[in-house]
Amino acid sequence: MRALVAAHRGDRGALLPILHRLQAEFGYIDAEVVPVLAAELNISRADVHGVITFYTDFRSEPAGATVLKLCRAEACQAVGADRLIAHAERVLGIKTGQTTPDGSVTLEQVFCLGNCALGPAGQINDRVRGRLSPARLDALFTEVVR
Repeated sequence: MRALVAAHRGDRGALLPILHRLQAEFGYIDAEVVPVLAAELNISRADVHGVITFYTDFRSEPAGATVLKLCRAEACQAVGADRLIAHAERVLGIKTGQTTPDGSVTLEQVFCLGNCALGPAGQINDRVRGRLSPARLDALFTEVVR
C-alpha cells in the first residue's frame, strides 16, 4: 500500500485512484488502511473514511463470491424493480447491502445500469442483464451461483 501511495503522492486528488487500486487488488478497503492513508496523504482520517463511505463502489468488507446489483432507478421501478428486489431478498435471506452467511452472494442496489429500455435491470458480477423477473432471476442464480 505504501508503494501505491508513493506512486500517487504528487497527484492532485490522489486518494480516489489509490482507493480504486486497493479495492481492485484486495476486493475491499480494510478499515486498518484508513489511518495509514490519512497519514501518508496528510489528510484527516475523517476525509478518507468519508470518501470510502460516500462512493458505493468502495466496500469496507469482502463481497460474496457472486455480486448481484439490482437497479432501483425510476425506469426500472416503473417495470417491477421493487418486486424483484423483494424476491431476491426473500430467496437469499438477506437485505440489500448484505452478504449471505455462506459468503456466496452479496446483494446491492444501484441507481442506473444504463439498461433502462430493458428494465428491470441487474448486474451479476460484471454482466448486465435486462428484463429480469423473479423466475429469470432464479434461473440466473442456478446458473451463476455456486
